[in-house]
Amino acid sequence: MSGILNIRFWEFEFFAPHWLWLLLLVPFLLWFLWRSEVRKPGEWKYTGTVTTQKKYGSRFIHVIRKVLIVNAGIVLMLLILAMSKPYNWNDHVDNNHDYKNGIDIILTIDISGSMLEMDFQPNRIEVAKKVAKEFVDGRKGDRIGLVAYAGEAYTACPATTDYDVLKKQIDALDCYANIEGGTAIGVGLGTAVTRLRNDSIPSKVIILLTDGSNNMGDISPEEAADLAKAKNVRVYTIGVGAESGGVMTINTPFGVIQQPVESDLDENTLQRIAVKTDGKYFRATDEKSLRGIYDEIEKMEKRKIIDRHFQSEPPAMPQSFLNAALILVVLGWGIPRFLFRQND
Repeated sequence: MSGILNIRFWEFEFFAPHWLWLLLLVPFLLWFLWRSEVRKPGEWKYTGTVTTQKKYGSRFIHVIRKVLIVNAGIVLMLLILAMSKPYNWNDHVDNNHDYKNGIDIILTIDISGSMLEMDFQPNRIEVAKKVAKEFVDGRKGDRIGLVAYAGEAYTACPATTDYDVLKKQIDALDCYANIEGGTAIGVGLGTAVTRLRNDSIPSKVIILLTDGSNNMGDISPEEAADLAKAKNVRVYTIGVGAESGGVMTINTPFGVIQQPVESDLDENTLQRIAVKTDGKYFRATDEKSLRGIYDEIEKMEKRKIIDRHFQSEPPAMPQSFLNAALILVVLGWGIPRFLFRQND
């Protein structure tokens, strides 16, 4: 029954969205029907006062007439939605997608000292780890790996479907790790590219997260992006940090102090990497926006993998909207004939 009457329009996309402009006509239709109802002449003359007339009136009937007007507006809205050719990727996936044909994803996370800044609570690196694990929990059948980098990079976890092991390695990420300081975006990206399989899998993806600019390494971000493009790897880049910078906790001989730190995020480089590899650049200024970015990447990748599996878009599904409209038309026609007595 849910499939026959699935009219949760917010779950749908539309092949012909220009028809949706007709929804602007619905309020005018309701206004016109209401004015017509108010001005409709009665079939009997009544010479008493309005107060007396209301005593004999039925509030129930008045409500029913309003409901019938709203019903007409909903019918029109459903017909417009049906004309817009709705389709639902989720239904298409549930019915057809074979999760054994997963994709390869490498999470590439900056663990330089600036990731300890506290414009995210408790700090950037802890939020990055938390949201990355949530992303892993949302995948099915994909091989996911982890690369960590600062002034140099290392593979924290090869691409695997053992998500429990992967999440343990994400938890173990530490900005105090014994690696060279700095931010080597090119080295981090290059290392991630080498961790992806070379066979013809449907999709290969790198999600690269940083809060800084490239200042270390013997390979530039542009060169690493060229390598990713050559291997048909799509790179989504995420820049983290508040627009105004963050606050760093520093241990001094006089105790622990918190010092404001300006952001040195190189958004231009991250954008160029994304464009060159057919990915997308995102900016996260807090935990909520970072979680939303991972959600968007998940949806984008789901669609791309479906495109490769089916080589076609899902079919339009207007039937549920038409079924609902038909039911409401029958109700709108039948209710007055059952409740309102017609004069012969």
